[in-house]
Parts: sequence; C-alpha cells; structure tokens
Amino acid sequence: MKTVFLTLALLATGITGAHAATNPDATPCDGVDEDKQTLECSKYSRETAEQLLTENFQNLLQRVQTQFGANKAQFDYFTGKLKTAQQAWQKLRDADCAVEVFPAAAGSKAFTIAENDCLARMSDERSEYLESIAQE
Repeated sequence: MKTVFLTLALLATGITGAHAATNPDATPCDGVDEDKQTLECSKYSRETAEQLLTENFQNLLQRVQTQFGANKAQFDYFTGKLKTAQQAWQKLRDADCAVEVFPAAAGSKAFTIAENDCLARMSDERSEYLESIAQE
C-alpha cells in the first residue's frame, strides 16, 4: 500500500524527468507518467524494499548477537528460530502475492507491476516487524 501511495504522491507532485536528472536523490518513481515508468518504479520499489528487508534481518541478527552472544546455546537456538521464521515468511509472501496477482496474465506488464507492488508492500511490512524484535 505504501508503494501505491508513493506512486500516487509522486504523480500528484508533477515532478518532471528534467528535475529528476538534476536531482542526485532521484528514483525511477519520480515523474511517473507512462506505463514503462510505472513498471520501472514498481521494480525499483521491490528491489529497495527487499534490500531493506535483508538489511533489517542482518541488523536483527547483530542485535541478537549482542544480547545473547555470551550464551552460545541460547544464541544458536534463537538465530535458528529467526532463520526458520524468515524462510517460512518468504514462502508465505510469495504464495500470497501469487494469489493477489492471479487475475493478470503471467508475464504481462500488469502482472509484473502488481507482483512487484505486492512483494514491496509485504517486504516493507516485514522490515518493520523485524525492526521491533530484540530491541533493548
């Protein structure tokens, strides 16, 4: 949902491609006004969300190391549970997104955009959850 709102907000602001070219913080989601740009924006959103998810998972493992590293058995048990949970969540995310995009024809732009948006949204939600675990 964040991705949809981001896309709508960017469209509403009317940021132009020329502005994006002069702005070092520009993304493919700046000034989206055609299908190709929408596809590029959805891909960027997915990649960014998945990168953040990976970073947040690694940060969680570091927090666990800091908090439980002195007790190897407890550390190993907890990190094992975290890795198992993350793998199960990834399977659930992929399955849920497959259901969500089902009506669109596989390989079409609509399918790819919907799949990217779903994966980005769910990855963002998981990132927030991971950030909340093992906070001191």
